[in-house]
Amino acid sequence: MIREFEITTTSRDEIVDITARIQEWISKTGVKEGSLIVQSMHTTAGITVNENADPDVKTDFLMRLDETYPWNHIKDLHREGNTAAHLKTSTVGHSQTFIISKGRILLGTWQGIYFCEFDGPRTRRCVCKLTE
Repeated sequence: MIREFEITTTSRDEIVDITARIQEWISKTGVKEGSLIVQSMHTTAGITVNENADPDVKTDFLMRLDETYPWNHIKDLHREGNTAAHLKTSTVGHSQTFIISKGRILLGTWQGIYFCEFDGPRTRRCVCKLTE
């Protein structure tokens, strides 16, 4: 089963918790045991797993990526001017794989699934593949 989700971001760099949306879909499918792939369909937006309890984690995460990959770098040649977004996505990755157990995404106590926007604001696509 494949499901596409639309994600609208509101700033250049943003981390959106998509865990509940994906879990809701899995619950509706009736799949109890299997695997899940969550994939961003963009070269300037990725998928990560991180802490979902303290909102400062997202702030710190984006701040550190900006420090590592500054938006305006004198040596960047890419005409679109978004080299930093491409580098951030390559660092974070464009997909993540999960185990489905008893109808739930198997995540640790503090884990959530996040869509990482690095070149927004935009309307984006995230595709999930669920297998039994």
